[in-house]
Amino acid sequence: MNLDRVTVIIPAYNEQESLPRVLSDLPQVGRVIVANNASTDRTADVAAAAGAIVVDEPQRGYGAACLAGLARLRDLADRDSESPEIVVFVDGDYSDHPEQLVELVEPIFADQADFVLGSRLLGQREPGAMPAQSVYGNKLACALMRLLFGASYTDLGPFRAIRYPHLMALEMSDTNFGWTVEMQIKAAKAKLRTLELPVRYRKRIGTSKISGTVRGTISAGYKILYTIAKYGFWNRGNSNSDGASR
Repeated sequence: MNLDRVTVIIPAYNEQESLPRVLSDLPQVGRVIVANNASTDRTADVAAAAGAIVVDEPQRGYGAACLAGLARLRDLADRDSESPEIVVFVDGDYSDHPEQLVELVEPIFADQADFVLGSRLLGQREPGAMPAQSVYGNKLACALMRLLFGASYTDLGPFRAIRYPHLMALEMSDTNFGWTVEMQIKAAKAKLRTLELPVRYRKRIGTSKISGTVRGTISAGYKILYTIAKYGFWNRGNSNSDGASR
């Protein structure tokens, strides 16, 4: 298993306290790209000091940061004429356990999966790490994806690994809360070999931008349901509309 063939993308907004711990706990990989999402603290500085590649994305939004990271990765791959084999996404708030990256990429290197999702609901969660509304919302979204797409997911967890060519073929587009569910829907529609593995989850450092506020919780829930409806109903019968068909 050659981790030099792995690129990690970390979307980060005001994570100066937590990001050094995330970067320290990550195994040595080929590239680490931190997408600095309009932070007002020293997030970009601490990322650069730790040796990460920093890309600034002024448009606020989880998906916007991930897209900026992907755009930089594509530029680097084109420049070096060498693409990564696997891309891993992990949050910058230290709620995930970055050292579990090896567990996520191993089935892909072994050619047992194309997309591996770290499931917080299958793994061990620190008390209070996921509020009740987050647990319920994830279960509802996964139930709807099972009904509409036949996809067997248990979580919309941010810690995930996917083959680079498959990721680019999905043509991801969501710029905010719908990013994770969009990837899972498109992976199901593209019939990627998908595997869920239990991952540990702890209380994040700092205040959550989503579940930590009423507005964030409502906005995220609405966008996730909107995205499921978009691909489940409105795009039905139009196989070229989501970029996931083969």
